[in-house]
Amino acid sequence: MSQISIGSKKPKLSFWQIWNMSFGFLGIQFGFALQNANVSRIFETLGASQDELPILWLAAPVTGLLVQPIIGYYSDRTWHKKWGRRRPFFATGAILATIALFVMPHSTALWMAVIMLWLMDASINISMEPFRAFVGDMLPNEQRTSGFAMQSFFIGVGAIIASALPYIFTNWFGISNIAPDGGIPDAVKWSFYVGGIAYFSAVMWTVFNTEEYPPDDLEKLKLENAQTGVFTGLKESFIGIFKMPKTMVQLAFVQFFSWFALFAMWIYTTSAVTSHVYGTSDTASALYNEGADWVGICFAIYNGIAAVVAFLLPVIAKKTSRRITHLLALVIGGIGLISIYFITDPNMLLVSMIGVGIAWASILSMPYAMLSSILPANKMGYYMGVFNFFIVIPQIVAAGILGFILKSFFENEAIYAMFIGGVSFFIAGLLCLIVHDNETPIKSED
Repeated sequence: MSQISIGSKKPKLSFWQIWNMSFGFLGIQFGFALQNANVSRIFETLGASQDELPILWLAAPVTGLLVQPIIGYYSDRTWHKKWGRRRPFFATGAILATIALFVMPHSTALWMAVIMLWLMDASINISMEPFRAFVGDMLPNEQRTSGFAMQSFFIGVGAIIASALPYIFTNWFGISNIAPDGGIPDAVKWSFYVGGIAYFSAVMWTVFNTEEYPPDDLEKLKLENAQTGVFTGLKESFIGIFKMPKTMVQLAFVQFFSWFALFAMWIYTTSAVTSHVYGTSDTASALYNEGADWVGICFAIYNGIAAVVAFLLPVIAKKTSRRITHLLALVIGGIGLISIYFITDPNMLLVSMIGVGIAWASILSMPYAMLSSILPANKMGYYMGVFNFFIVIPQIVAAGILGFILKSFFENEAIYAMFIGGVSFFIAGLLCLIVHDNETPIKSED
């Protein structure tokens, strides 16, 4: 494998080779799923009000805005004859994220929980960003949709388990989901411990079981690195937003509204379900914690659906197109989110999550499959990092305006955030129609 450079025509990889190179995403999603399903619960338990939640969550997207493009830029310029290009970043992120996952549930004050969210999100991004470029590095264009679908599968499987962990520890092992002192319950703590172990183990599996292709010109790479200081790297990372290819610009609009919807869901689902379906806002009550545990099950279901649908998306895309497949998935996701408003039986929330899961599977694969086909091989990580601006910018916007909108127009009722998210999914779906999807991969730039 090492005789082939990243800019060369790559051979097709076997199912198990794609499995090994994607397996690390199983662990990464343990981190993200525990974060998404439990951080609002932790914030509220430590005294945060509902309208404060978006601002407190701001740490996550701001971290992504800073970390992802920089990691992408420098992972393009990294090469070690033993550890390769992306794998040093996988391993570093795994070590740091594991530590953060172990510490997060021991937060004793709101400010501490916010700092730990910042550190945890930064660490996860160090691992995750190079994984996106990894598919472009390792697979020929005709296998990239399958490569991103495999990542989506592991994201789904990891999130199923991680999201359900508090419920599992409480209902299967009898560990309390209510802390006697009003702090973070033991069931949540044990969930984060298991998540840390799973994160480290899965990422290191990929590190030790995948060999990378070297860059086209090692001497040129060394020369570029010698001429590139830290501040040059930072500058290049952030001005990349003004150099995006046309298709990338078109996809950026789709990404903006897709991730605005997702962030609304992640911030407000716990509050929406506990207040609208369970009828309580008392974070110390058994009913609230029962509802919060059920949100974990709901998140597990949508990720489970995503894991299954991930393998169907390449088939549908082959019969239609990648952009039409993405459009349909986003519209179905919008219907799923809006339907939560009309639900009073907690079990029916699982039906809503089917639609969300279909959208999630497509969000994790289709935009990246379309993007990777128009990017030069030697700048894959750089542009993937820049592309992630359009994951974090909508989250920053959501954090800035959702609390105001709910407080000003909807009497602080979190359920309306689900409705807003559904409409945002619809807009993202319609914007897929403007995307030009190129089927011919771009070669490396000089």
